[in-house]
Amino acid sequence: MPVTVIIGSQWGDEGKGKVVDLLSPSVDVVARYQGGANAGHTICWEDKTFVLHLVPSGIFHDGVTCVIGNGVVIDPVALMEEIDTIKSLGFGVDGRLLISHNAHLIMPYHKRVEAAIEEARDAGAIGTTGRGIGPAYVDKFARTGIRVVDLLDRDVLRKKLARSLEEKNALLRKVYGAETLDVDAIIEEYVEFDKRIDPFVTDTTAFLHNALAEGKTVLAEGAQGSLLDVDFGTYPFVTSSHPSAGGACTGLGIPPTSVNRVIAIVKAYSTRVGNGPFPTELDNEAGEKLRAVGHEFGATTGRPRRCGWLDIVALRYTSSINGFTELAVTKLDVLTGLEELAICTSYRVDGKVSERFPSDAQTLQTVEPIYEYLPGWTEDITGARSLSDLPGNARKYLERIEELMGVPVRLVSTGPKRSQTITVAGSAA
Repeated sequence: MPVTVIIGSQWGDEGKGKVVDLLSPSVDVVARYQGGANAGHTICWEDKTFVLHLVPSGIFHDGVTCVIGNGVVIDPVALMEEIDTIKSLGFGVDGRLLISHNAHLIMPYHKRVEAAIEEARDAGAIGTTGRGIGPAYVDKFARTGIRVVDLLDRDVLRKKLARSLEEKNALLRKVYGAETLDVDAIIEEYVEFDKRIDPFVTDTTAFLHNALAEGKTVLAEGAQGSLLDVDFGTYPFVTSSHPSAGGACTGLGIPPTSVNRVIAIVKAYSTRVGNGPFPTELDNEAGEKLRAVGHEFGATTGRPRRCGWLDIVALRYTSSINGFTELAVTKLDVLTGLEELAICTSYRVDGKVSERFPSDAQTLQTVEPIYEYLPGWTEDITGARSLSDLPGNARKYLERIEELMGVPVRLVSTGPKRSQTITVAGSAA
C-alpha cells in the first residue's frame, strides 16, 4: 500500500507545491490532508504561475485524482473561486476532484472572530492569516463545527448554525464590540455552495482505501510546515492542525502502515511568516537579499517573510518526528552570489552547547545559534539539470546537508519552473 507523504520540514513556504506537481505524473492520487486556505502552494510551468490554496497540487495533470480530506477546513468562497480559475485555465475537475463529506466548513463568523481576537491581542498577536482557520478547528474539537455533510439537510444546518451563531454573536458583540451575523443570510449562501459542491462530495476515506487495495499510488500533500504543528511546533506560534506525517493518517483516514516514503521539503535557507522565535533570522543585508532574490512574500497573504540561515538543529528535530526518508532541497539558486554561507549546527543555551531543539517558544527565543561556514558561489545555476552542472561549492553545500542530516538529497530545485529541477540518482521521482 504505497503512500508517499510530502512534509514541510521548516516553518512552511518550503516549495511543497512544486514538488507535489513534479511527482504527480507518477502517482494515481494526490490527497490534501490538513490546513485550509491559509496555505499557498505555487505551481509554475511555461509562462504560467498559479497559487493553489485548497485544491491539491496534482490538479494540473490529467489522470490524477485529487482528494480534499477530512482533515482540511474548507472555505466555500475560496474553494469555488479556485475551481473556477482552474477550469478557466483549461483543466477539468469533474470526476477528478473529490471532497470529504466529513471535512469541516469555515463559516463567516470564524473569520470575524479571528480578526477580533488578533486585534485585541495587539502586540501579542500570533500573526494568523485571518482566514478563520483557527476558530474553525476550535469548533471542530469543541464538537460544534459544521461539516460538509450537514449541508444535505437544511433543518439540521439551521439548528446547528443557530446554536453556534448565538454563541459567536454574543462573543462578537459583548466582548469585542464587533458586528454580528445573520443566520438566514449564511444559510442562503451555504445552500447555494452545496448545490455547486455536491458533485465532488464523497466518502474519501473509502475511496482511498479502495485505491490502495487496488495497488494505486497515493501522494499525501501537507500544508504549512512541521515547526508549525500544533503539538510539535513553536507553540503558541503555530497553526491549528498537524502538518507532520501523523496528520496524513488522521486527515485522510489511512493507516500508518500504508506510508512507505516521507519526503522532506527543505528550503536551502530558513524563512518564517508571522510572529514567533526564529534562531537563525538575519536582520541585516544578507537577510534582505534572501528576501528580495527569493521573492519571499506570502503566496496567500503577501506578507514579507523573515529570512535566515539553514537550521540543522530544527531539521533534525522535524526529521525525528516525521521519519524523513529523503530530502528535496528547494531554492538553492537564491543563495547564488553570497560570498559565504552559514549552517546552524547547534545552539548555545545558558552557556552550554546543545543539539536539542526546544520547541517551547520561551526557550527557543533565548538560544544562540552556532554556525559552521562554507564558501558560496557566483555562477548562475538555474540552468543546471544534474549535480555535475552545479558549481563545486554548491555541491559541497548539498553534501554537507546530507552529512549533517543523515538523510539523502534526492531532489534539488534551482528555480520556480518544473524544468528547473535536478533529480538525483536513487530518487523514485
